[in-house]
Order: sequence, then C-alpha cells, then structure tokens
Amino acid sequence: MNIEIRPISAADHAAWLPLWQGYQRFYKAEIAEATSAMTWQRFLDPAEPMHAALAWHNGRAVGLVHYIFHRSCWTTGDYCYLQDLFVTDDLRGAGIGRQLIEHVYAQARAAGAARVHWLTHESNSDAMQLYERIAERSGFVQYRQLL
Repeated sequence: MNIEIRPISAADHAAWLPLWQGYQRFYKAEIAEATSAMTWQRFLDPAEPMHAALAWHNGRAVGLVHYIFHRSCWTTGDYCYLQDLFVTDDLRGAGIGRQLIEHVYAQARAAGAARVHWLTHESNSDAMQLYERIAERSGFVQYRQLL
C-alpha cells in the first residue's frame, strides 16, 4: 500500500477535520469547536511547538498524528509528546499507524529530541499490540486534575 506522510498545510483543513472528529468519536470525547480551531491555528504557527501530519492514500487523508515538543528536567534535549494518533476504520491494521509514529520519530530525531512518549487508553488493546513492538512501556501511571 502506497502511503505518503506529510506535514499539514493551511490547505489541508478539510482533510484533517473529519479525521480529528473521528478520533474524538473513537475516544467518546467532545472537544469544543473553538478549541479545535485554536489547535489548527497552532499547527500552522511556526513559533508553536505543536505539529501535525497526515497520512495520504490515493489522494485521501486516512490518518493523522499530532505531536508537541517540550522541555525536560531529565535531559538537555527536548521530549516529543505524541498526543494524538488516528487511522480511518477501513485502513486500521494496515501499518499506517506505525508509519505515522515513525514519522514522529524521524521529526524528533531531526529536532534533537531525547525521547518520544505517548499515552493510550487501557482499553485500546489493538493499538497496544503495535506499541509493544515499537516502544517501551514506561511503567508510570498518569494522574490528572482538570482545571
């Protein structure tokens, strides 16, 4: 299968939005339209540490990845947080998720990052089968308080 992974451009909004909405449905989340609009603008702002790429197959966007560079107290190089990863239902399991993660690995290496890390929901067992092959489980448990 011929897949092209490329960073988003301003012209990609109509291709990105349905994938972003599909990701939210997958996780049964509702993100406000204003937040999604701000997120999109941040992806396009070169001063922001937020980035996005789309996977394309036969002219159709079939996957997305969002990632954010941030400082760490543990290394001199930044960390890269892979925040969102999504592939359309009809092509899930075809290796596109792995290609999107490898795209982030390459971007992080090029930026001098020390680590790529991400979270997934404990119920996402299909994705975890991939993650177990291409990364290490950290052993850390996430806690959070919404403000």
